[in-house]
Amino acid sequence: MKRRAIYPGSFDPITNGHLDVVERAARLFDEVIVAVAMNIGKEPLFSAKQRREMILPAVRHLPNVSVDSFDTLLVDYATQKEAAAVVRGLRAVSDFEFEFQMALMNRSLAPKVETVFLMPKDCYAYLSSRMIKEIVRLGGSAKGFVPPFVETALQRRLKKGARR
Repeated sequence: MKRRAIYPGSFDPITNGHLDVVERAARLFDEVIVAVAMNIGKEPLFSAKQRREMILPAVRHLPNVSVDSFDTLLVDYATQKEAAAVVRGLRAVSDFEFEFQMALMNRSLAPKVETVFLMPKDCYAYLSSRMIKEIVRLGGSAKGFVPPFVETALQRRLKKGARR
């Protein structure tokens, strides 16, 4: 049986830090599904379809990685996909507290689905999609923080001073 993992997130947009975690997970698991979450608590800049379309070329070089989206409980999605684990990236201690609580809740809902925490390279530890959007919104460059085609999409969507 293949060891499948789900790497969920809003990925609005995907960053090089996210991609670093995907690559690490791809070395640990037979199959990794990067799953775009439809989070009702967030107002995304890009639609779920657009986010999936941005992730696909960024992971194309990883033969054991696929891209999907979901709008259910994560543990229900993981169970449906027969995943052994959920992968979560940790950048800082502040991430750990939230992720630890979520992992415990997920374990109580689906005891067979483990949570695996992976840290990105230290050069990506400070990256967040929110921060990248703010840089571009204020006229800065996201070069080196996101794949070039993602930066192009951000620049088109968020010109300095432009409203959504």
